[in-house]
Amino acid sequence: MHNSRGRRRAAVPASTPRVVEVITSERPRDPHRDARRRRGPFRQITEFAAASGIGQKAGVALAATGLVLTVTVPATSPVMATDASGNSPVAASAVAPQPKISAEAEAEIDFSRSAVVTEADPDGKLKQLLSAQSAGAITRAASTGSLGAPLAALSTASPFGYRVSPITGGSGDFHRGQDYVAQCGTSVLAAATGTVTFVGWHEYGGGNRVVVDHGNGLETTYNHLSSFSVKEGQTVSRGDVVALSGTTGASTGCHLHFEVQVNGEVVDPTGWL
Repeated sequence: MHNSRGRRRAAVPASTPRVVEVITSERPRDPHRDARRRRGPFRQITEFAAASGIGQKAGVALAATGLVLTVTVPATSPVMATDASGNSPVAASAVAPQPKISAEAEAEIDFSRSAVVTEADPDGKLKQLLSAQSAGAITRAASTGSLGAPLAALSTASPFGYRVSPITGGSGDFHRGQDYVAQCGTSVLAAATGTVTFVGWHEYGGGNRVVVDHGNGLETTYNHLSSFSVKEGQTVSRGDVVALSGTTGASTGCHLHFEVQVNGEVVDPTGWL
């Protein structure tokens, strides 16, 4: 056959319509599915927790729309435990009964506890530093705070280093220690535990002088003293009184000249205090 546009169409019999198969049989359904859908996921979880006896309190995490909801579910059954023979379960409350405690409404309750006492070792840091290495190898950052104050109160009168000499008035005088304000007769304290190696007159201007050896090349000296409280060979502890301050030797007034020596060389005392 030819259509109006001149194209040929094959003459075939009309196609047979497809028969739609109707399934009349029903699939078996879970009889409890509809009931679970009506209860919702949260109720299902809580019922499971109550039925299984999780405990007195159980944390149930419910994830919904990206948020987590934490719910506390009370237990509906006692916690069960097995007896020693392992035969029958018994209630946990029967295994370990809790005593009942009662008190009057205005009663005072005292909770006693053992006292905690700590003892600080003031020489601990210095001992650790000197036992590990020579004093000359210790950095300023590590040595700071390892020596105690030679006076109960420190007030600097003249710092360590170059200065104008208070005796001659000339410039370029090197001050070998740190001068601290102290009235004559003020107690001078050992900066750390050590052995007294010198007690006497210092011929180079220190006047009455005490030297304490702390080990591994570290020494402290106390100068311009009015009197001594220790003798050579004596062991002193940090804070012990070694002398009384004065103005002996090359001094213009009562004060304490304090030195720190490392392997025989003086260093700035503030790097150790």
